[in-house]
Amino acid sequence: MDLLTPEFGLFFWTLIAFLAVFFILRKFAWKPILNMLGEREKGIADSIAAAERVTKEMGQMQSENEKLMVQAREERSLMLKEAKEIKDRIVNEAKEQAKAEANKIIIDAQQQIQQQKMLALTEVKNEIGNLAVEVAEKILRKNLATADEQNGYMNMLSEDIKLN
Repeated sequence: MDLLTPEFGLFFWTLIAFLAVFFILRKFAWKPILNMLGEREKGIADSIAAAERVTKEMGQMQSENEKLMVQAREERSLMLKEAKEIKDRIVNEAKEQAKAEANKIIIDAQQQIQQQKMLALTEVKNEIGNLAVEVAEKILRKNLATADEQNGYMNMLSEDIKLN
């Protein structure tokens, strides 16, 4: 048991050495250690606050980002709708313009056909008139071959002119 219980002198000098080291540490090291621990605690608290602030800002940014995405989708759909309307309007205008051009071409063609028809009819009438004159001339030459027949025909024409 002697080995387990220290002697009083050893205990006394160990206690004095411990108290001396304790007072020296308290006077010179305790405040800097406590200051360092306080600073470290403050730094950790500041880091936690900064992390919470960043997390909050990230949440706000994420909600703003989602709002922007929704707005961008709405703008995109609006732009697509406007583009489709413009395309439909341009197509309809082109169709109407094509119909107008086709109608104009048809009207012009009909007018040309009518003019050609009138020219052909006039030409046919002229030919018929010429043929009638030629036939009448041939008939009159044959019928008015003698002078007596010619005088009788002239008398008939003069009476016809007087009556009209």
